[in-house]
Amino acid sequence: MRAVVVEGPHRITTTTVDDPTPGPRDVVIAVAGAGICGTDLHVIDGDLEGTIYPIVPGHEFAGTVAEVGSAVTEFAVGDRVAVDPNLFCGECHYCKIGRGNLCERYNALGVIADAGAAAEYCTAPAGNCYLLPEPVSLDHAPLIEPLSCAVHGFDLLPGRIGERYLVYGAGTMGLMMAQLARFAGAAEVSVVDINTERLPVAAALGADRVAASADELDRPEGWEVVIDCTGAVPAIEDGLTRVRKGGTFQVFGVAPEAAAASFSPFRVYKDEIHIVGSMAVLHSFGRAVDLMAKRVIDPDVMISHRFGLDEYAAAVDLFRQGTGRKLQIQPGK
Repeated sequence: MRAVVVEGPHRITTTTVDDPTPGPRDVVIAVAGAGICGTDLHVIDGDLEGTIYPIVPGHEFAGTVAEVGSAVTEFAVGDRVAVDPNLFCGECHYCKIGRGNLCERYNALGVIADAGAAAEYCTAPAGNCYLLPEPVSLDHAPLIEPLSCAVHGFDLLPGRIGERYLVYGAGTMGLMMAQLARFAGAAEVSVVDINTERLPVAAALGADRVAASADELDRPEGWEVVIDCTGAVPAIEDGLTRVRKGGTFQVFGVAPEAAAASFSPFRVYKDEIHIVGSMAVLHSFGRAVDLMAKRVIDPDVMISHRFGLDEYAAAVDLFRQGTGRKLQIQPGK
Protein backbone atom coordinates (compact mmCIF):
# COMPACT_ATOMS: atom_id res chain seq x y z
CA MET A 1 0.00 0.00 0.00
CA ARG A 2 0.98 3.65 -0.31
CA ALA A 3 1.79 5.55 2.87
CA VAL A 4 3.48 8.69 4.16
CA VAL A 5 6.56 7.81 6.21
CA VAL A 6 8.49 10.14 8.50
CA GLU A 7 11.93 8.55 8.28
CA GLY A 8 13.33 10.86 10.95
CA PRO A 9 13.08 14.50 12.01
CA HIS A 10 12.28 16.68 8.97
CA ARG A 11 12.45 13.72 6.57
CA ILE A 12 9.10 12.91 4.92
CA THR A 13 8.48 10.58 2.01
CA THR A 14 5.50 8.93 0.36
CA THR A 15 6.34 5.36 -0.51
CA THR A 16 5.11 1.77 -0.70
CA VAL A 17 5.00 -0.24 2.53
CA ASP A 18 3.64 -3.64 3.53
CA ASP A 19 -0.11 -3.99 3.86
CA PRO A 20 -1.20 -4.21 7.53
CA THR A 21 -2.20 -7.54 9.04
CA PRO A 22 -4.70 -7.56 11.93
CA GLY A 23 -4.07 -9.27 15.23
CA PRO A 24 -6.94 -11.25 16.81
CA ARG A 25 -8.58 -8.11 18.27
CA ASP A 26 -7.58 -5.66 15.54
CA VAL A 27 -9.43 -4.06 12.66
CA VAL A 28 -7.89 -3.03 9.34
CA ILE A 29 -9.39 0.21 8.08
CA ALA A 30 -9.40 1.60 4.55
CA VAL A 31 -8.63 5.21 5.44
CA ALA A 32 -11.08 7.76 4.05
CA GLY A 33 -9.42 10.80 5.60
CA ALA A 34 -6.83 11.86 8.15
CA GLY A 35 -6.51 15.35 9.58
CA ILE A 36 -3.25 17.20 10.15
CA CYS A 37 -2.71 18.89 13.50
CA GLY A 38 0.05 20.42 15.61
CA THR A 39 0.98 17.04 17.08
CA ASP A 40 1.92 15.87 13.59
CA LEU A 41 4.37 18.77 13.38
CA HIS A 42 5.96 17.62 16.65
CA VAL A 43 6.36 14.14 15.14
CA ILE A 44 7.86 15.56 11.94
CA ASP A 45 10.17 17.96 13.79
CA GLY A 46 11.43 15.34 16.22
CA ASP A 47 10.54 17.23 19.37
CA LEU A 48 7.97 14.79 20.77
CA GLU A 49 9.27 12.48 23.48
CA GLY A 50 8.82 8.79 22.71
CA THR A 51 8.30 8.85 18.95
CA ILE A 52 10.07 5.94 17.24
CA TYR A 53 11.16 6.41 13.64
CA PRO A 54 10.35 5.53 10.93
CA ILE A 55 6.67 6.20 11.57
CA VAL A 56 3.52 6.59 9.50
CA PRO A 57 1.85 9.75 10.91
CA GLY A 58 -1.85 10.52 11.20
CA HIS A 59 -4.01 10.12 14.30
CA GLU A 60 -7.22 11.97 13.38
CA PHE A 61 -8.94 9.53 11.05
CA ALA A 62 -11.92 7.53 9.92
CA GLY A 63 -12.65 4.98 7.24
CA THR A 64 -14.27 1.70 6.28
CA VAL A 65 -13.50 -1.68 7.84
CA ALA A 66 -11.57 -3.76 5.29
CA GLU A 67 -10.63 -6.75 7.46
CA VAL A 68 -11.21 -7.92 11.03
CA GLY A 69 -9.14 -10.08 13.35
CA SER A 70 -10.20 -13.61 14.30
CA ALA A 71 -11.62 -12.53 17.68
CA VAL A 72 -13.50 -9.43 16.48
CA THR A 73 -17.30 -9.76 16.50
CA GLU A 74 -18.36 -6.13 16.98
CA PHE A 75 -17.43 -5.00 13.47
CA ALA A 76 -17.82 -6.34 9.96
CA VAL A 77 -16.23 -5.55 6.63
CA GLY A 78 -17.88 -2.43 5.23
CA ASP A 79 -18.66 -0.78 8.58
CA ARG A 80 -17.86 2.93 8.74
CA VAL A 81 -15.78 3.81 11.81
CA ALA A 82 -13.88 6.61 13.51
CA VAL A 83 -10.89 5.68 15.65
CA ASP A 84 -9.66 6.89 19.02
CA PRO A 85 -5.88 6.73 18.46
CA ASN A 86 -4.93 6.79 22.14
CA LEU A 87 -3.49 3.59 23.56
CA PHE A 88 -3.37 3.23 27.35
CA CYS A 89 -1.55 0.40 29.13
CA GLY A 90 -4.39 -0.27 31.60
CA GLU A 91 -1.90 -1.26 34.28
CA CYS A 92 -0.14 1.84 35.63
CA HIS A 93 -1.28 3.99 38.54
CA TYR A 94 -3.05 6.53 36.32
CA CYS A 95 -4.88 3.93 34.26
CA LYS A 96 -6.05 2.23 37.43
CA ILE A 97 -7.57 5.46 38.76
CA GLY A 98 -9.31 6.20 35.47
CA ARG A 99 -6.81 8.78 34.18
CA GLY A 100 -5.59 6.90 31.12
CA ASN A 101 -4.61 10.05 29.25
CA LEU A 102 -1.83 10.44 31.85
CA CYS A 103 -0.70 6.83 31.32
CA GLU A 104 2.92 6.16 32.22
CA ARG A 105 3.24 4.09 29.02
CA TYR A 106 1.12 6.42 26.90
CA ASN A 107 1.05 5.50 23.24
CA ALA A 108 -0.93 6.74 20.24
CA LEU A 109 -1.40 5.57 16.68
CA GLY A 110 0.62 7.75 14.32
CA VAL A 111 2.26 9.64 17.19
CA ILE A 112 4.43 7.08 18.97
CA ALA A 113 3.32 3.76 17.48
CA ASP A 114 4.09 3.13 13.80
CA ALA A 115 0.48 2.64 12.75
CA GLY A 116 -0.77 6.02 11.61
CA ALA A 117 -3.47 6.83 9.09
CA ALA A 118 -1.61 8.84 6.45
CA ALA A 119 -1.85 5.68 4.40
CA GLU A 120 -4.30 3.69 2.32
CA TYR A 121 -4.85 1.27 5.21
CA CYS A 122 -4.35 1.37 8.97
CA THR A 123 -4.71 -1.14 11.80
CA ALA A 124 -6.41 -0.23 15.09
CA PRO A 125 -7.62 -2.14 18.15
CA ALA A 126 -11.30 -3.00 17.88
CA GLY A 127 -11.89 -1.37 21.26
CA ASN A 128 -10.76 1.97 19.86
CA CYS A 129 -13.21 1.92 16.94
CA TYR A 130 -16.61 3.62 16.96
CA LEU A 131 -19.40 2.99 14.48
CA LEU A 132 -20.47 6.15 12.70
CA PRO A 133 -24.14 7.16 12.91
CA GLU A 134 -25.78 7.62 9.53
CA PRO A 135 -25.78 11.46 9.67
CA VAL A 136 -21.96 11.53 9.92
CA SER A 137 -20.17 11.30 6.58
CA LEU A 138 -16.73 9.74 6.16
CA ASP A 139 -15.61 13.12 4.86
CA HIS A 140 -16.45 14.76 8.19
CA ALA A 141 -15.64 11.90 10.57
CA PRO A 142 -11.89 12.63 10.99
CA LEU A 143 -12.99 15.74 12.90
CA ILE A 144 -14.29 13.49 15.70
CA GLU A 145 -10.83 12.98 17.22
CA PRO A 146 -10.06 16.70 17.71
CA LEU A 147 -13.66 17.20 18.85
CA SER A 148 -13.14 14.51 21.49
CA CYS A 149 -10.13 16.49 22.77
CA ALA A 150 -12.32 19.59 23.00
CA VAL A 151 -15.02 17.63 24.86
CA HIS A 152 -12.42 16.48 27.39
CA GLY A 153 -11.35 20.11 27.76
CA PHE A 154 -14.91 21.03 28.67
CA ASP A 155 -15.05 18.19 31.19
CA LEU A 156 -12.34 20.08 33.10
CA LEU A 157 -14.11 23.48 33.03
CA PRO A 158 -16.65 24.67 35.64
CA GLY A 159 -19.62 24.01 33.36
CA ARG A 160 -21.75 26.85 34.71
CA ILE A 161 -24.41 28.19 32.34
CA GLY A 162 -24.46 31.88 31.49
CA GLU A 163 -20.75 32.66 31.84
CA ARG A 164 -18.57 34.60 29.42
CA TYR A 165 -15.81 32.82 27.52
CA LEU A 166 -12.69 34.20 25.87
CA VAL A 167 -10.90 31.87 23.43
CA TYR A 168 -7.38 32.54 22.16
CA GLY A 169 -6.87 31.22 18.64
CA ALA A 170 -9.27 30.82 15.71
CA GLY A 171 -7.66 27.69 14.30
CA THR A 172 -9.38 24.31 14.36
CA MET A 173 -9.35 23.82 18.13
CA GLY A 174 -10.22 27.42 18.98
CA LEU A 175 -13.20 27.27 16.63
CA MET A 176 -14.31 23.96 18.13
CA MET A 177 -14.02 25.27 21.69
CA ALA A 178 -15.98 28.39 20.76
CA GLN A 179 -18.78 26.32 19.20
CA LEU A 180 -18.90 23.98 22.20
CA ALA A 181 -19.07 26.97 24.55
CA ARG A 182 -22.18 28.18 22.73
CA PHE A 183 -23.70 24.69 22.95
CA ALA A 184 -22.80 24.44 26.67
CA GLY A 185 -24.74 27.58 27.53
CA ALA A 186 -22.22 30.42 27.48
CA ALA A 187 -23.75 33.88 27.78
CA GLU A 188 -21.13 35.26 25.40
CA VAL A 189 -18.17 33.85 23.45
CA SER A 190 -15.30 36.05 22.29
CA VAL A 191 -12.41 34.89 20.08
CA VAL A 192 -9.08 36.62 19.56
CA ASP A 193 -6.41 35.79 16.99
CA ILE A 194 -3.50 37.86 15.71
CA ASN A 195 -4.19 36.33 12.28
CA THR A 196 -7.16 38.53 11.49
CA GLU A 197 -7.99 36.57 8.33
CA ARG A 198 -9.35 33.85 10.61
CA LEU A 199 -11.73 36.08 12.54
CA PRO A 200 -14.62 36.23 10.01
CA VAL A 201 -14.90 32.43 10.21
CA ALA A 202 -15.11 32.59 14.01
CA ALA A 203 -17.88 35.15 13.73
CA ALA A 204 -19.71 33.07 11.13
CA LEU A 205 -19.58 30.07 13.49
CA GLY A 206 -21.30 32.01 16.26
CA ALA A 207 -18.65 33.97 18.18
CA ASP A 208 -20.31 37.07 19.63
CA ARG A 209 -17.17 39.19 19.38
CA VAL A 210 -13.88 38.75 17.53
CA ALA A 211 -10.71 40.80 17.65
CA ALA A 212 -6.97 40.73 17.09
CA SER A 213 -6.41 41.52 20.79
CA ALA A 214 -8.43 41.25 23.98
CA ASP A 215 -7.76 44.97 24.48
CA GLU A 216 -10.16 45.66 21.63
CA LEU A 217 -12.98 43.86 23.44
CA ASP A 218 -13.04 46.40 26.29
CA ARG A 219 -13.91 44.14 29.19
CA PRO A 220 -11.74 45.32 32.09
CA GLU A 221 -13.45 43.04 34.61
CA GLY A 222 -12.34 40.01 32.59
CA TRP A 223 -13.97 36.73 31.59
CA GLU A 224 -15.14 33.85 33.76
CA VAL A 225 -13.48 31.30 31.45
CA VAL A 226 -10.38 31.94 29.32
CA ILE A 227 -9.08 29.15 27.06
CA ASP A 228 -5.77 29.25 25.24
CA CYS A 229 -5.83 27.16 22.07
CA THR A 230 -2.58 28.52 20.62
CA GLY A 231 0.19 27.15 22.83
CA ALA A 232 1.93 30.50 22.28
CA VAL A 233 3.55 31.92 25.41
CA PRO A 234 2.52 35.56 24.70
CA ALA A 235 -1.11 34.46 24.36
CA ILE A 236 -0.93 32.42 27.56
CA GLU A 237 0.62 35.28 29.50
CA ASP A 238 -1.97 37.73 28.20
CA GLY A 239 -4.85 35.33 28.78
CA LEU A 240 -3.93 34.82 32.43
CA THR A 241 -4.42 38.54 33.00
CA ARG A 242 -7.91 38.43 31.47
CA VAL A 243 -9.46 35.94 33.88
CA ARG A 244 -12.15 37.40 36.11
CA LYS A 245 -11.90 36.92 39.90
CA GLY A 246 -12.82 33.33 40.72
CA GLY A 247 -12.52 32.37 37.07
CA THR A 248 -10.76 29.60 35.18
CA PHE A 249 -7.84 29.63 32.75
CA GLN A 250 -7.35 26.54 30.64
CA VAL A 251 -4.07 25.61 28.95
CA PHE A 252 -5.49 23.70 25.98
CA GLY A 253 -3.01 24.53 23.21
CA VAL A 254 0.28 22.63 23.11
CA ALA A 255 3.27 24.82 23.97
CA PRO A 256 6.84 23.67 23.29
CA GLU A 257 8.08 21.47 26.12
CA ALA A 258 10.79 23.93 27.11
CA ALA A 259 8.52 27.00 27.01
CA ALA A 260 8.03 29.04 30.19
CA ALA A 261 5.38 31.68 30.90
CA SER A 262 5.36 34.42 33.53
CA PHE A 263 2.34 35.16 35.70
CA SER A 264 1.47 36.66 39.05
CA PRO A 265 1.15 33.92 41.68
CA PHE A 266 -0.14 36.56 44.09
CA ARG A 267 -3.08 37.29 41.81
CA VAL A 268 -3.80 33.56 41.41
CA TYR A 269 -3.91 33.39 45.20
CA LYS A 270 -5.80 36.62 45.87
CA ASP A 271 -8.42 36.21 43.12
CA GLU A 272 -8.71 32.43 43.43
CA ILE A 273 -7.89 31.82 39.79
CA HIS A 274 -8.22 28.20 38.72
CA ILE A 275 -5.57 27.08 36.19
CA VAL A 276 -6.15 23.73 34.50
CA GLY A 277 -4.47 21.81 31.71
CA SER A 278 -6.22 19.54 29.23
CA MET A 279 -4.35 16.61 27.71
CA ALA A 280 -5.73 14.62 24.78
CA VAL A 281 -8.82 12.44 25.21
CA LEU A 282 -10.43 10.78 28.21
CA HIS A 283 -13.83 9.05 28.12
CA SER A 284 -14.92 11.59 25.51
CA PHE A 285 -14.64 9.96 22.08
CA GLY A 286 -18.10 8.38 22.07
CA ARG A 287 -19.68 11.64 23.12
CA ALA A 288 -17.82 13.40 20.32
CA VAL A 289 -19.36 10.94 17.85
CA ASP A 290 -22.83 11.85 19.15
CA LEU A 291 -22.10 15.58 19.06
CA MET A 292 -20.86 15.31 15.48
CA ALA A 293 -24.11 13.58 14.56
CA LYS A 294 -26.00 16.53 16.08
CA ARG A 295 -23.80 18.94 14.08
CA VAL A 296 -22.84 20.83 17.22
CA ILE A 297 -19.86 21.94 15.16
CA ASP A 298 -20.12 22.89 11.48
CA PRO A 299 -17.94 20.33 9.66
CA ASP A 300 -18.31 21.92 6.25
CA VAL A 301 -16.71 25.12 7.49
CA MET A 302 -14.13 23.36 9.64
CA ILE A 303 -12.49 21.44 6.75
CA SER A 304 -10.86 23.94 4.42
CA HIS A 305 -8.38 21.87 2.34
CA ARG A 306 -8.06 18.28 1.11
CA PHE A 307 -4.90 16.63 -0.23
CA GLY A 308 -3.73 13.29 -1.58
CA LEU A 309 -0.95 11.22 0.00
CA ASP A 310 1.65 12.55 -2.43
CA GLU A 311 0.76 16.10 -1.34
CA TYR A 312 1.40 15.48 2.37
CA ALA A 313 4.58 17.57 2.58
CA ALA A 314 2.89 20.47 0.79
CA ALA A 315 -0.07 20.20 3.18
CA VAL A 316 2.28 20.36 6.17
CA ASP A 317 3.94 23.48 4.76
CA LEU A 318 0.52 25.10 4.35
CA PHE A 319 -0.40 24.13 7.92
CA ARG A 320 2.78 25.75 9.24
CA GLN A 321 1.79 28.98 7.50
CA GLY A 322 -1.51 29.05 9.40
CA THR A 323 -3.50 28.83 6.19
CA GLY A 324 -7.04 27.52 6.34
CA ARG A 325 -8.60 25.51 9.12
CA LYS A 326 -8.53 21.71 9.20
CA LEU A 327 -6.33 20.28 6.46
CA GLN A 328 -7.23 16.70 5.58
CA ILE A 329 -5.34 13.95 3.78
CA GLN A 330 -7.54 11.69 1.66
CA PRO A 331 -5.56 8.64 0.46
CA GLY A 332 -7.98 8.05 -2.40
CA LYS A 333 -7.67 11.61 -3.71
